[in-house]
This record gives sequence, structure tokens and C-alpha cells, in this order.
Amino acid sequence: RVKMAPTHVLRCCQRGLAWIPVIFIALVVCWSYYAYVVELCIFTIPSIAEKIIYMVFFHLSFVMFVWSYWKTIFTRPANPSKEFCLPKAEKEQYVKEERPESQQEILWRAAANLPLYTRTGAGAIRYCDRCQVIKPDRCHHCSACDMCVLKMDHHCPWVNNCVGFSNYKFFILFLCYSLVYCLFIAATVLQYFIKFWTNELPDTHAKFHVLFLFFVAAMFCISILSLFSYHLWLVGKNRSTIEAFRAPVFRTGSDKNGFSLGFGKNIAQVFGDKRKFWLLPIFTSQGDGLTFPSRLVNIDPEQPTVSFSINANKRLSDLRLS
Repeated sequence: RVKMAPTHVLRCCQRGLAWIPVIFIALVVCWSYYAYVVELCIFTIPSIAEKIIYMVFFHLSFVMFVWSYWKTIFTRPANPSKEFCLPKAEKEQYVKEERPESQQEILWRAAANLPLYTRTGAGAIRYCDRCQVIKPDRCHHCSACDMCVLKMDHHCPWVNNCVGFSNYKFFILFLCYSLVYCLFIAATVLQYFIKFWTNELPDTHAKFHVLFLFFVAAMFCISILSLFSYHLWLVGKNRSTIEAFRAPVFRTGSDKNGFSLGFGKNIAQVFGDKRKFWLLPIFTSQGDGLTFPSRLVNIDPEQPTVSFSINANKRLSDLRLS
């Protein structure tokens, strides 16, 4: 107990510190709201019509940005279902075995009826000793969250969450709307930035906020644009960030395009079939996160076809309700 106490305290501290980037972003967003609405629109812009137009479009971008950011942060990462857990007898036998070859034999028997296309680099079954589950395709263990995450893309400190199957669409929309938010602020503040900079407008308390608002918006625009462009490219290729750096290994060998179904179908994998929902941060991604269509399925005759329809429907309904 004495040894466990410092570990518990350390974990609590780590969890608390992990929220610092999120709190920082929240403070910047709150200040930007005050600076734009109060200091720019109310105190600086003389035209009533211009004030109204700016305020309407600003609040539209603000609401969509905050909504998608909230969903990215608080959507729990999806985990492997119970079908991928070893039965109790096999789990005990696996723990007792010391030889990796014998452990792999146990995993091969347990995975015989599971829909698995991918393997380790050595061709073995992908198994997580920490979570004690056979990893579904595209699933990886996140050390920060201490869990296996379905279709894991990366762990993002700016949202203090793992970005994966359950919230990848929200993350893309968060990048999109944050870019729109920053671009709109930078574009509409520019003329007043120039007027304050050239002393066409008198020095008031709004000057600092307007000048700093433009610099911050422009800085975030540059950084977000590169990240957003990269993830749009990943969506078009149907790859995760992990798969972009390390190609998934199939029975036929490694293939970076193994999950690519063509540009249109790749987009639908993340955003769904109904285009009217694409721009809304509600869950519409295809599949259940456990299995994914692959262009290699026809050349892998040993791959079993297994249906998890009951659990898949329950998982999808939970994600849509969250």
C-alpha cells in the first residue's frame, strides 16, 4: 500500500496536467470572443450594419467550432468488444506459457473465427498484453489513455483524448471550423489592424486587443492549415496517422493502401453516406470500428467471414447517442 500511494498520486497529477493544453485553448477562445465581440464590434466598428453582419457570421463559426471541439474532447474512444478477449482458460494458459511459439499457438486458435486481416511485422497475431485482448484491425494501444483504441489515429494533447474511430470525424471538423474561425477573424480584423497600426484610429483600450487578435488568428491559421490539409489527405487515402508512418501488414505482406477503397468510398468511411450530415459533428462514420473493408479481401481466401451484427448495432447506437 505504501508503494501504491505515490503511483496513485503521480497518476492523478498526470491526469490533471494533461488538461493544461485544453484549458489554454479554452482561455484563448474566451479571450478571442471578448476581443472580437466587445472590443472590435461594439467599441471599434462604427457601422451598425457591419457590426450585425460580422456578429452573425462570427457566432455561426464560433458555435460550430466549440461544438466540434467539445465532441472531440468528450467522446470516449471505442474499445475492442468481448469477442476479442481471450476466454478464461486460454488466458490462464497464455500467462503460464513462457515460450512465444506456444503463446502464438493459443492466439491462433482463439483468433480462428475472428475477422482479422492484419498481422505483426513477423506475421503473428496482434495481441495486447496490457489490455489482454486480440487487437482488431487498425486497433492500437494508447499508452497515454492506457487502453486499446479502435482505428487509433493518434493521441492529441490539445483535446486530451485519443483520436480514433469514435471521434475522428469530430476531430476533422474541429480542424475545419477552427480554421474557418481564425480565417474569419483575421480577414475582418485586418482593416482595423492596419488603422490602429498606422494611427488612423485613436489609441484606446481596444487597440491592444485588435492588434493581438490579428496576430493570434494569423498564427493559428498557419499551423491549423497544415494539419488540416494533412488529415484531409489521410481521409482521401483511408489511412490513419499511424498507418501513414508504418504500413499495415496483411497476410500477403505490408501494404500502405490495403484499406483504400477509392477516393469517394474512403471519404464515406469517415463522414458517412448522407452528405447533409457531413458538416455536423454527429457520428455518421461507416462500420463498427472492429472490421474494415479491404481491397485485399478477395486475395485472402483464408480470411473467415464473421458477423458481429448485434454488438455492432449496439456500439453504433451508443456512439450516436453520445
